[in-house]
Amino acid sequence: MQPAEPGSPGSPGALPASPVPAEPIDLLFTGSVFCDVVFADVELPEPGTEVYARGFVVSPGGVANRAVAAARLGAHTVLRAHLGDDPMGTVIGTMLAAEPGLDTRFLAHHPGWQTPVSVALTNAHDRSFITYEEPAPLLTWPSDGPSVGALNVYLRGVADWTRALRRRGSLVFAGVGWDRTGEWSVDTLAALADVDVFIPNDVEAMNYTRTDDPAAAARALGEYVPLAVVTKGPQGVVAYDSGTGELCEIDTIAVEAVDPTGAGDVFTAAFMSTYALNWPLAARLRLATTCASLSVRSLGGAISAPRPADVLHHFRTTPPAGDRDLLLDWAQARSAVPTVPAEIPGGPRTPTLETTR
Repeated sequence: MQPAEPGSPGSPGALPASPVPAEPIDLLFTGSVFCDVVFADVELPEPGTEVYARGFVVSPGGVANRAVAAARLGAHTVLRAHLGDDPMGTVIGTMLAAEPGLDTRFLAHHPGWQTPVSVALTNAHDRSFITYEEPAPLLTWPSDGPSVGALNVYLRGVADWTRALRRRGSLVFAGVGWDRTGEWSVDTLAALADVDVFIPNDVEAMNYTRTDDPAAAARALGEYVPLAVVTKGPQGVVAYDSGTGELCEIDTIAVEAVDPTGAGDVFTAAFMSTYALNWPLAARLRLATTCASLSVRSLGGAISAPRPADVLHHFRTTPPAGDRDLLLDWAQARSAVPTVPAEIPGGPRTPTLETTR
């Protein structure tokens, strides 16, 4: 299928016909939304054999993991992505539209296009994926659109509209993803000139910087970007602020893990949600690692993202190391804000993601 020119009227990349809302946006997430089909507590079968999973769930995935996690933490969150009109795209679109606090008016519905699909075979410690994804037109953003506090992009997807938002005062957070070529070219890091915060995992960071230690990788990345945040999975996170020279390491919290899918996305969303708070770096990282850890206790990425009440319950039962009053006050204040499931235009109220577990 030959797509229309991105952003042209009636094309899959065009913005909605309704007026662009003027209210400021806290967090903007762009990228690919997946339909994640998760089979739990199962190993990859040998050719010609069959294995049985002990759990199963369908969840929005890809950039939707981050958008849902941010919305659940109370940020005014906009998701700008493509969705197909296939059955999986319809289901995922309905689930996203029913998530309180998530603005889905900027989803570009793409007739005849297959929504990306990932099948995850997962256990408590690791997972394997089988993915199908078709090419899609580039996403755009209006030059006269509402202000955006912070946005999340992939490093290879930094575009002119991203730079324009940054010139208007938006903070740009970027991840990078796995390099399927295996080259890990340092030239990729040149795009960090248009980024404020870079959040790779430790394997990505060490490969790109040719280092053998996450802290050394964070310092090396500080030569390219103001703040480098290197996640280390169950070992926590290390961040380097090149402006102050601060190197901050935070351990993760111990939980009974069920499925690690999307934990890195939840970390990024939670860390971004603190961008406007006058918090020390350690407190921001501690909240983000806590949210990521809480998300692995159940299946799926988006549908396992914690809410402030979950964070508050954890902090009350297991007081955080350092920043206790700061984090407790935040969780208590956010937990007091009621959320109401969204109405689907032209249809009945649908269950929130929480009720679909």
